[in-house]
Amino acid sequence: MLNERDLTHPLAGGVEVHLDEIARRLVADHGIEMTVLCAAYEGGADEEVRDGVRYVRFGDRGFSYYAMLPRRARAEVAAAPYDLVVENLCKLLFFSSFYLPGLPHLALVHHLFGLSAFRQVSVPIATYVAATEALLPLVYRRWPFVAVSPSTRDDLVRRGLPRDRIVVIPNGLDHDRYSPGEVRAEDDLVVFVGRVEYYKGVDVLLDAWPRVLAERPRARLVLVGAGTAEGEMRRRASSDRLNASVSFEGFVSEDAKIDWLRRAAVVVQPSHKEGWGLTVLEANACGTPVVATEVPGLRDSVRSGETGLLVPRGDAPALADGLVRVLSDSCLRDRLAAGARGWAERFRWDEVAAAFAEVARAVAGRQPVPVVRDFLARVRPVGGA
Repeated sequence: MLNERDLTHPLAGGVEVHLDEIARRLVADHGIEMTVLCAAYEGGADEEVRDGVRYVRFGDRGFSYYAMLPRRARAEVAAAPYDLVVENLCKLLFFSSFYLPGLPHLALVHHLFGLSAFRQVSVPIATYVAATEALLPLVYRRWPFVAVSPSTRDDLVRRGLPRDRIVVIPNGLDHDRYSPGEVRAEDDLVVFVGRVEYYKGVDVLLDAWPRVLAERPRARLVLVGAGTAEGEMRRRASSDRLNASVSFEGFVSEDAKIDWLRRAAVVVQPSHKEGWGLTVLEANACGTPVVATEVPGLRDSVRSGETGLLVPRGDAPALADGLVRVLSDSCLRDRLAAGARGWAERFRWDEVAAAFAEVARAVAGRQPVPVVRDFLARVRPVGGA
């Protein structure tokens, strides 16, 4: 598998959680041996085996990783009999069919950036991302795809990829860890969990926060996570009006993250774009409703009025109104929390990994993409993608 980072990388996020959960189950439960070629980072070993998965690191998070990848990938394939190449597409494209010809290929797509890349990185890099994504229908047209949400599938179809070669398999959850627990939700506590980046909409959240305070003066906002926009967001929150009610926890352990999800009266996800929104389901499994933006990915993982509320993207007043509505109405909050727990029960990593293994075996055997379970069906699971 080709993926820029692994879960131990300091900038790992939801994509890397998905990689870790799927990979170790493919090894342990389905007998599929895996090597992940990913970027090096300070303090990380050049090679290690974790939970049966082999990780090979080189380069760094910049272009040196991508520049070194073709040579390292060819060396791996020359040294061992690999049956399948999986590209985990969440940033730049790998174009592995050019330097690993002859092997079956499978693309795993969380989301594509499109113009939202310009919110995240410098103009030259964003331009490169958008330009390479434009090549998808040319280079990847014959590839089979796994998309993590219907929104991502539809984005691929709009870009010219054949719908019948795309299977939707969403993220899963570890319900042994993500559960309501014994912690009681704290009144007026709003929690954001995720990377502190511009495309995550943290600036919109901070713009909305004074409106929340006007209606709920005792409200607190806790931001859990780190990222390249953290310094700027801390400066925005340092005004006298916000300083006492906003705190940044930075990167925390998994146990600490779960504790925050349980303590929150509501979790907020104001992102401009997501592939799925794993933290939404993690919050739901902990019995916490979510207020999120109605954007690709989040409109799949949030059932508005049932598990949380959806508001327009980039609309600070609407985001504030949604948060105030949930904080102020305990009956609504309880109803959403109950719906959230029921919804989250559908998503389990064992079943997600089993569906992915089915697709991987078929593609490795050069068979048609199989029909897998529909995890998002409103009624009992049915066939279809």
